[in-house]
Amino acid sequence: MTYLQLPIPVRKTIALIAHDNKKNELLEWVTINKEKLEKHRLCATGTTGTMLERELSLSVDKFKSGPLGGDQQIGSKIVDGEIHALIFFWDPLEPQPHEPDVKALLRLTVVWNIPVATNRSSADFLISSPLMSTGYPRLVPDYHAIKQRLDNS
Repeated sequence: MTYLQLPIPVRKTIALIAHDNKKNELLEWVTINKEKLEKHRLCATGTTGTMLERELSLSVDKFKSGPLGGDQQIGSKIVDGEIHALIFFWDPLEPQPHEPDVKALLRLTVVWNIPVATNRSSADFLISSPLMSTGYPRLVPDYHAIKQRLDNS
């Protein structure tokens, strides 16, 4: 398989999402890591972004609420290479009306090889990584070459 090297810049765009039962946990985590996060561009689904702006006076680019398409909007930005990491405090014990969107979003993080944290521990590891303050040459399969090979077979 052939790979493309797509750079993740020093100043990353980090998407922040939290299901309703996890919003306070994300707020607490962002409060603790505010100084590190302010070095990056932040975006979030609507309700989460509004909460972070109101409570912490952070600048956050907001998308729609998750159930109204915000997860899909963030997924689109991942595909376009505009989001470089995802921190998603999701609630695996509470059924979500937009569960297919959540699954699709997490799938895109794997397809496009971006760092993803789905709980507080993985978010702690991600934000404290030395790679958060440097550029990073992520490798992504050359999907165009794969498609051409499939079309020619």
